[in-house]
Amino acid sequence: MNTFKTHGVCSREIQFDIDGDTIKSVQFIGGCSGNTQGVSRLIQGMNIDEAIKRIDGIDCGGRGTSCPDQLAKALKEYKKTH
Repeated sequence: MNTFKTHGVCSREIQFDIDGDTIKSVQFIGGCSGNTQGVSRLIQGMNIDEAIKRIDGIDCGGRGTSCPDQLAKALKEYKKTH
């Protein structure tokens, strides 16, 4: 299980599992439950690069980031170290 501490969003943390280049599971700690569950289920089974392409840069309420954008950052960080 990988853990990423979020910044600038309602969720506090993202926990995720990767198998090869595939996202196996994602769980947001905190945040808007329905939205984060939806993102988690949509991303599950997706290739890391495809997920980053789809969710990178999404903005929430003019914050300059969002829970999906923070997940993209977590995935990018994961790719740098694995």
